[in-house]
Amino acid sequence: MIGTLINAALILVGTALGQLLRRGIPERIRTALMTAMGLATMLIGLKGALGTGDTLCVILCLALGSALGSAVDLELRLEHLGQWIEKRMSTGQEQGSISKGFVTATLIYCVGAMAIVGSISSALQGDHSTLIAKGIIDGLSAIVFTSTLGIGVGLSALSVFLYQGLIALLAVWVSPILTETVITEMSAVGGLLIAAIGLNLIYDKHIPVGNMLPAIFFPIAYVPIAALFG
Repeated sequence: MIGTLINAALILVGTALGQLLRRGIPERIRTALMTAMGLATMLIGLKGALGTGDTLCVILCLALGSALGSAVDLELRLEHLGQWIEKRMSTGQEQGSISKGFVTATLIYCVGAMAIVGSISSALQGDHSTLIAKGIIDGLSAIVFTSTLGIGVGLSALSVFLYQGLIALLAVWVSPILTETVITEMSAVGGLLIAAIGLNLIYDKHIPVGNMLPAIFFPIAYVPIAALFG
């Protein structure tokens, strides 16, 4: 859990620095920064997606995961959580900014191989280097995200703590099924979701990435089934 705590703490530090910068950044520069972070987010996502060794896996997992997530409307539930938090935070920010920052940063920081591999390595081997490296990356990006999306980005630290902490606690049981191939395909599916987040940031669209989240976990079932049938 040490690595996860460091990761979450670095996000909070980045958020604090970003909030300080936010006050002195003109709106046109914030817009430019948002576009820049959108492009960078797309690049990170596409690099992960291109690592797939089985395109059919990505297609099927996205389809099934999106159907499941849409059925229970995960996106709406995430937004409601963000809005619930927002109502209880006394700030002068524009309405909706805390919720948007929370949801966007949560999706970006929790989707990806580093969160999974790092949490398992931290729990089983006491190697916190991956999560520390992820924390540095998350913290630096939190500075820019907070300067454009607001303080809601910092709330994603709680999401990271719960998500990575749960993986760490279950590491003994989940590590045998999270083979290198499974993690690669999970990262590929997650990469496309991150790229979609980038599009949302650039064009101010609303691709319901939250509804697609279950897709990340479908490779856990797909890979062994595909291997079974050769």
